[in-house]
Amino acid sequence: MKKDKKEILAELEIDSLAYEGLAVARKEGKVYFIKGAVPLDIVIARIHKSKKNYAEGIVKEIIEPSPNRIEPECEYFGTCGGCSWQNINYSEQLHWKAIHVKDAFERIGKFINPKLLEIIGSERPFHYRNKMEFSFGGSRWLREDEINSEDEIINKNFGLGLHLPGRFDKILDLAYCRIQQTYSDDILNSVRDKALELGLTAYNPRTRSGFLRSLIIRYSLRDDSFMVNLITWEAVSDVEKEFLQWLKQEFYSKFDKVTSLVHAVNISLNPVTIERFEILKGNQYLTERIIDVDYHISPFSFFQTNSHQLDKFISKIIETADIQSNDIVWDLYCGAGSITLPASKKCREIYGIELSKDTINDANHNKQFNNIDNAHFYADDLHRKNIPELLNTLPKPDIIILDPPRAGLHNNLINHLLQIETPKIVYVSCNPATQARDCEILSSKYELMSVQPFDMFPQTYHIETIALLKIKE
Repeated sequence: MKKDKKEILAELEIDSLAYEGLAVARKEGKVYFIKGAVPLDIVIARIHKSKKNYAEGIVKEIIEPSPNRIEPECEYFGTCGGCSWQNINYSEQLHWKAIHVKDAFERIGKFINPKLLEIIGSERPFHYRNKMEFSFGGSRWLREDEINSEDEIINKNFGLGLHLPGRFDKILDLAYCRIQQTYSDDILNSVRDKALELGLTAYNPRTRSGFLRSLIIRYSLRDDSFMVNLITWEAVSDVEKEFLQWLKQEFYSKFDKVTSLVHAVNISLNPVTIERFEILKGNQYLTERIIDVDYHISPFSFFQTNSHQLDKFISKIIETADIQSNDIVWDLYCGAGSITLPASKKCREIYGIELSKDTINDANHNKQFNNIDNAHFYADDLHRKNIPELLNTLPKPDIIILDPPRAGLHNNLINHLLQIETPKIVYVSCNPATQARDCEILSSKYELMSVQPFDMFPQTYHIETIALLKIKE
């Protein structure tokens, strides 16, 4: 490592990837975490943080590129922060995701040689997301070429895109996103162009002022249709009302695949609070299908973001559970029933529990929409200190399916699971670290039979996993 004027530089050979996407190199007893590098790269890294045993930095120069390095498809790569593995070929992405799952279960879960099944990749590594949420911002992130140019910088007080990592106040203005549908790019640019034409203001969290707040674009693979949801401050001025009128008329007529146009109002400091919303044009829902179950997706309901993988993913969960026709099943953290309702076709009765009452309302709506009568949904908090009394009133399950948030299971719920000794648990997770931690606690009474990595998020380090646990003899 040497100092070059004000910079601290290090020549490094990258040997691996850390779980959250940073590349790793080791030199002279020190570990380096380097942004933008690929395993087998030889790079010059600019070090911005150096401690005794580790350092952090970013690639300044590639001396010898890795055979697994590819050219990113997106010009925003490295700035946006959303697709941090886009410079790695897809087979290598899957390789490292599988390693991270194995490492979590061995290092955190303390399992010796866990049975890791072959990772299931995506046939569609780009243009797979069915929902993207873009923010308007009153302070646009200026690119280096803009800053260095002698030309006047335009629209620096207006941006529509994504927040810079770690910056709530800066918006990276995007013309496209390679993981959303290409049709959504046209929607994004049309809304931006009209807003600029009318001179509308974007919300500024520092001054707490501005009309436009966010734009959510949702997609139905089943119907090849879109829902566009615009979130704003109250429309007061004539020009703000003109913009809403333009959405209802010219915009809606131009984009024939938009079958639902929604306007929501948020006048709070919280960016996700919705005071009210109305359907400006079209349908109240999008309709999506998982296996043979149709789902109505309301403007703000949760739905898995990769429709192209969803049938295979849910089918693999149900296959892993090996549900029999007389089984009683609990689906804890059930959401709107994306696992519950397809699984209901296999079992005698299934009980879904989720915290959000609105989400449970969606689940019950979809249950009725599909004429399913053996699925039962309840709104309750599985993360509270006292186990919900509800769990003591339900029939004892033959199988429990768990799909908790990234933080994993609450200790009280784990203790309850150990007490009731259900024969089989299928634990679905988007965070192998917390999943491995919880499985290690459950291993006092359960044997870990298998772990199935399943890629729902190509171009990122995120991975879904399905763990099967069976009660010990």
